[in-house]
Amino acid sequence: MNREEAILRELNLHPLWKRRAPAAGQPELPRPAAAAQAAAAVDAAVAAPAAEPLSVQAAPANQRAQTIAGLEWPQLKAMVRDCTACKLRAGCTQTVFGVGDEQADWLFVGEGPGADEDARGEPFVGQAGKLLDSMLLALHLQRGNRVYIANIVKCRPPNNRAPEADEIATCLPYLQRQIALLRPRIIVALGKTAASALLETGDAALGSLRGRVHDYQGTPLVVTYHPAYLLRTPLDKAKAWQDLSLAVQTING
Repeated sequence: MNREEAILRELNLHPLWKRRAPAAGQPELPRPAAAAQAAAAVDAAVAAPAAEPLSVQAAPANQRAQTIAGLEWPQLKAMVRDCTACKLRAGCTQTVFGVGDEQADWLFVGEGPGADEDARGEPFVGQAGKLLDSMLLALHLQRGNRVYIANIVKCRPPNNRAPEADEIATCLPYLQRQIALLRPRIIVALGKTAASALLETGDAALGSLRGRVHDYQGTPLVVTYHPAYLLRTPLDKAKAWQDLSLAVQTING
């Protein structure tokens, strides 16, 4: 089967009727225009690269944020799971979405996953997580019951460093959508990174943010120390308890 016949078969124009060889002295007629046009169309289609839809992850930041803002829980979890929008994903085992009651009253927000969290896919499961569970117990709360736990970034930064500004900006729409879906009665920001990202306070010191109730898009927000810091500086646990007591007064109030 020659090339032209194969093309016409593909376009459902087969059989190809061929003219007998012209008699001696008679000019050969050109091949039918339909066959020539079909061959040219196939050649063009083969030569042209296939168009690929624009990936949401590669879309401009505002378009990507708008897409995330319209997702429900299943779609949001799937997008976070498959996210490659920033450089952190290449260096971690898996994304860490968040855990807890999806109708929670309390939302605790940390900085980002550590080594234990990266391995297990759940936030606050190492030593800092055990301390956080003790803090919850002191408030008559427990993980998964009226409580949701998440982080500013969903991937572990290398060597547990603080996430960089561009990484936070890329990942923050996920947390913002989680908050919109949760509609918690109060948010507790654990540490400076979480507080500054949610409140847009820049380099403000943690001490300047503690001791008062902030507003995050209509939801009260209280700032306290990150449990990892409290493991290194146990004398500040009393200050953290003051912050949590303020959160209790606010939610009861």
